[in-house]
Amino acid sequence: MRYQITGRHLDIGEALQQYVKEELSSVLEKYGQRPTDAEVIFSKNAHEFVCEASVHLSTGMTAAAKASATEIYSAFDKCRDKMEKQLRRYKRRLKDHQRERSQPVELSQASSYILAATETSEESEPESLTPMIIAEMETKIASLSVGEAVMQMELAGAPLLVFRNEGHKGVNVVYRRDDGNIGWIDPSITA
Repeated sequence: MRYQITGRHLDIGEALQQYVKEELSSVLEKYGQRPTDAEVIFSKNAHEFVCEASVHLSTGMTAAAKASATEIYSAFDKCRDKMEKQLRRYKRRLKDHQRERSQPVELSQASSYILAATETSEESEPESLTPMIIAEMETKIASLSVGEAVMQMELAGAPLLVFRNEGHKGVNVVYRRDDGNIGWIDPSITA
């Protein structure tokens, strides 16, 4: 298992790195199901330390957690607890579904864009109908079942997930609705 422990504008000491590796590996050993790599990033936001962690599992799923506290060790401990809760839920769902994925998740390449926000009011028209692209990057679209897509969205803490449906290979979207339920967009063509 590969660990990447870094600090944004912070010097991360050897003691903290060792503590993170030991604590995270105990959680991953308990719930992780063959993790391939873990990335932990520490940063400082005003008076608080922020810890962001993501763990990639061999099944292709990714678990992510973020927490903050006034001390760097407590920020990691809170983040580790959130990660443990997510992995426990993931393991329970796998047992409930009685489905073991024999092959890793298939990934497809795609482009991802971040569009600049406009500072216009609702009454006025924008100067141009073409938005300015401020970032363009490569992303991967996983080939998942709908249940796995919902699980991946919840593990990552994302508001939505775009995925390729394993059933018919079409692109689908699952998202968290305002009422707390999960929405599923399946634009497959029916005749």
